[in-house]
Amino acid sequence: MGPISRRQFVRLSASTVAAGAAAKSILLEPTAFAAPTDRKIRFASIGTGIRGCDLLRSARKLPNAQLVGTADLYDMHRKAGIESYGTEVPSTRDYRELLDRKDVEAVIVAVADFQHRRVVLDCIAAGKDVYCEKPMSHNVADGFAIVKAVQENKRIFQAGSQRVSSVVFKKAAEIFKSGRLGEVTMITASMDRNSDSGAWVYPIAPDASPETIDWKTWLRDAPDRPFDANRFFRWRCFADYGEGLGGDLFVHLLSGIQCVSGINAPPTRAFSTGSLTHFKDGRDYPDLLVTLYDYAGVAVNVRCNQNNDTGEDTTFYGKEGTLTIKGDTVSFVPQDTRAWPEGYSVIGWTEEARKKYNDDWNAAHPGPQPNLPMSESFSAPRDYDDTAEHIATFLRAVETREHVVEDEVFGNHAAIACHMANHSYIHKTVATWDAATKTIKG
Repeated sequence: MGPISRRQFVRLSASTVAAGAAAKSILLEPTAFAAPTDRKIRFASIGTGIRGCDLLRSARKLPNAQLVGTADLYDMHRKAGIESYGTEVPSTRDYRELLDRKDVEAVIVAVADFQHRRVVLDCIAAGKDVYCEKPMSHNVADGFAIVKAVQENKRIFQAGSQRVSSVVFKKAAEIFKSGRLGEVTMITASMDRNSDSGAWVYPIAPDASPETIDWKTWLRDAPDRPFDANRFFRWRCFADYGEGLGGDLFVHLLSGIQCVSGINAPPTRAFSTGSLTHFKDGRDYPDLLVTLYDYAGVAVNVRCNQNNDTGEDTTFYGKEGTLTIKGDTVSFVPQDTRAWPEGYSVIGWTEEARKKYNDDWNAAHPGPQPNLPMSESFSAPRDYDDTAEHIATFLRAVETREHVVEDEVFGNHAAIACHMANHSYIHKTVATWDAATKTIKG
C-alpha cells in the first residue's frame, strides 16, 4: 500500500482494534402468540398434504385457533391432517362442504399451485377469509383474479410465505428502515438443496390409486391424462401444476426481500439462466435457476440450486453497511467509509511529493478517526416457529380486520417475479413487466 506515517499507522491500528471489539450478539424475544381477545377463530383446512400438515402442526400451538374441518382429495392426506392437529374433526373430499358451513370463519388453502385460483375464489365467494400458501398464483392472470375478488369482497387475505412474520426478518426490516445501510444498490439471495427430497423426488405412497385419490377432480383445472401417481406426489416438477424452483423457493426469498426492503412492486426486468443437470426425470423445470432482476433503484440476484447445499442466505449491500440473513440470524456489519490517506497510487510519486501529500492530508484531518459503528447479530429463539407466527398474524387480522403485510397485493407481486423468472428461462429471453397490460413481455 506504500509508506504511511507512524501517526497514521497508530490511528489506523487503534481504530481497527476498537472496531473488532465493537460487536454484540442478541437473542430476539420469542412471540407469545397473544390474541386480541379470548375468542377462538374457527377455521378449516383445504389441502392436508405435506405443507397442509405443517400448517396444522403450527396452528395447534395457537390459543385462538380452532380447527373445525379439513378437506383433501387423497384419503391418507385426510387422516394425516387430523393426526397433525391432534383433534378429530369432520373431513371430506369435497371442500365445498366446508364452505357451506356458517361456523367456518377462515380457511387455510394448501393445495397445488394450479388449484389456488379456483379454491380461493370459492372461499371468497362463500364469505371466508383466506390464508393461501405461496406462491399465491400459478400464472399472472390467476393472481389478478384473486386480488380482484379479495378487494371487491373486502376479505382478509394472507399469502403463506412465513418469513414475512418472522422476528428475524422483522428485525432486518427495522435495521433497513433505520437507514444504517446507506444507499442499497444490490441484494443477493440463495436457497440451495442437495437431496432427492430437496428436488421434490418424494416417495410414492403405497396405497396411491384412483380409488384412494380423486384424480379426476384433482385435474379439474389441468389437461386431462390417465392417473399418474408421480405427477400427483411430485407436482412441483411439472408446469401443468406448479412453478418449479420459482414457485417453491424463489417466492420465499423474494417475499423476504420485499418484507425487509419495503419493495412492493414487480421487477421491471428479469433475466434467467440455469440448467437441468441431475434430475432428468421428465420434469419441466431446471434443477439450477439463477435470475437477475431489475427493481426500482436496486439490482436483485436470486439463485436456487438443487445440486449443492449451502443453505439459505439473503444479503443487502449498502454504502454504509451490509445486512445478512442466514438461517435464523440477521447480522449488520458496517462498511468502513472513513477518510484515509491514499497509499497505493502515490507509489508512483517521488518521496518529496508523497511527504507533501501526507503532510497536507494530516493537516486537513486532525485528530483520531472515529470508531466504526458496532457490528450486531440477532438470532431467533431456539425452536422458534415462524409458521405459527405467520398463522397467528392471519388470525389476529381475521378478528381485528386490520390489514396484513403479506396481503393479496404483496403476494401477487412476489408471484409475478417468480413467473418472470420462469418465463425468461423457458423462452431464453429477458422478461419485462408491462404494468399497463399486466402481462409479461419477451
